[in-house]
Amino acid sequence: MGAELTPESIREFVISSHFNLEKVKTLAAENPALLRAQNRWGEDDFEDGLGAAAHVGNRGIAMFFLSQGVPLTICAAAMLGDEAAVAAFVAADPAAVNARGAHGIPLMFHAAMSGEVGLAQFLRDKGCNEGYTFALHGAIMHGRLEMVRWLLDNGAADLQIPNYEGKSPLTKAVELGHTEIAELLRSRGAME
Repeated sequence: MGAELTPESIREFVISSHFNLEKVKTLAAENPALLRAQNRWGEDDFEDGLGAAAHVGNRGIAMFFLSQGVPLTICAAAMLGDEAAVAAFVAADPAAVNARGAHGIPLMFHAAMSGEVGLAQFLRDKGCNEGYTFALHGAIMHGRLEMVRWLLDNGAADLQIPNYEGKSPLTKAVELGHTEIAELLRSRGAME
């Protein structure tokens, strides 16, 4: 059954769910209720483990949650590049094309991490009109050159938009060694 959930244990689990699969597995084995627990970061900012894995593009941790029976979300499906699942969510609720995940991160950001340009185009065709510029950071984080190109061609306009570290898309691309992405950004007017 596991120990009682506390704000501290939930926070530790959700933080681990961003990047530490082994710790997630250990903590979930000790207390399976953590798999669906939400940490409260602020007034309207809640995050669970699947949401944490989804917004950083951690496929392994997201797949672990799904293997444990945690329900798939549209943001996780987008990050995984599962266009059929995303389409099913949108068919059930057309407004889902502008869904937001943990910390209010737009669905397009999650799709950008997948690198699946067809998925991004599907969302656009269905009316997604949010998050294109911020999605550059998701694509850059995972080295998705063609997704960066698609975003630039489809509405990503502010090439200086800072990420959570306060870094511009070009600065982050250079830092990560994504030379082709950096050159593409420069060709579109981005500055470090």
